Amino acid sequence: MTASAPRRRTLLGAALAAALGTGCTAGCSGHEAPDRALRLATGPEGGPYNAFGHSFTEAVNASGHLTLTPVSSAASVDNLQQLADGSVDLALTTADVAEDAVLGRDTFERPIGLTALARVYVNYLHLLAPADGPVRELADLAGRRVATGAVGSGNQVTAGRLLRRAGIDVRQQSLGLAESLHALRDGTLDAVFWSGGVPTPAVSALARELPLRFVPLDTVAAQLRERYGPVYTAVTLPAGAYDLAAPVPTLGVGNYLTARPGVPEDAVRRLLGILFDQWATLLRSVTAGARLEPRFAVSTGAVPLHPGAAAYYRSVYG
Repeated sequence: MTASAPRRRTLLGAALAAALGTGCTAGCSGHEAPDRALRLATGPEGGPYNAFGHSFTEAVNASGHLTLTPVSSAASVDNLQQLADGSVDLALTTADVAEDAVLGRDTFERPIGLTALARVYVNYLHLLAPADGPVRELADLAGRRVATGAVGSGNQVTAGRLLRRAGIDVRQQSLGLAESLHALRDGTLDAVFWSGGVPTPAVSALARELPLRFVPLDTVAAQLRERYGPVYTAVTLPAGAYDLAAPVPTLGVGNYLTARPGVPEDAVRRLLGILFDQWATLLRSVTAGARLEPRFAVSTGAVPLHPGAAAYYRSVYG
């Protein structure tokens, strides 16, 4: 054992204790009869949640222990609404939307029963505009045509909060990524907000056709973190991504794999075993250079870990 191993166990133990300290909503006992056929709410066709969901589904079904079916959706908000009404058993969601659901605020009129399996990776908020256009900084968005994400997406939640915090009114367009980038290329939009991995393939493809400007968002990012806490982090679009000459500071928000409290504990342990065994392949389709590490995976804020997830982390990582 290396000298750093005890240190890693200590860090994970502290993180796990903090995650479990948030408590759990009613129904988290995990003693319901096992149900090996599960449904996973992903995202719109062509988006990163959809890509990850399908890759994860293939890996789970190939294991022979569970049957997982991906369900297309509008993404985070829509996913958790489906989770709440029992249409699905598992859901991908951004951390800010998940916390809203647990606390019963903003989009959610009342708290919903929600548990986390893992924080899987981090989204980077992109604000992109034509390089030769009028949008050079955030304030330039005032009164302009701006896509803020599809209705029911975490992107729209995050972008909306940022604009409100900055006090900027825009001519908002509720469009998904593909439609947004098409409109930007055709000149019917002035700017696009996108929350996703780096590099996002569709954004890279547009950057090869149309010179783009990536607008820094660090000033308002700090304000959002102060208002909403650690669901938001300071990150940078790295130099080299999208052929950027220098890093661009922006806002990061985690992505969680979540579940109904009643999903059987043994199923959750199997799901996490597959996720951690194959994370390098699974994350390749959504973000470059990401690693799935236990001490970050258990950092799910106000969203309590599913009992099966807590048991998995304890058994595997001590």
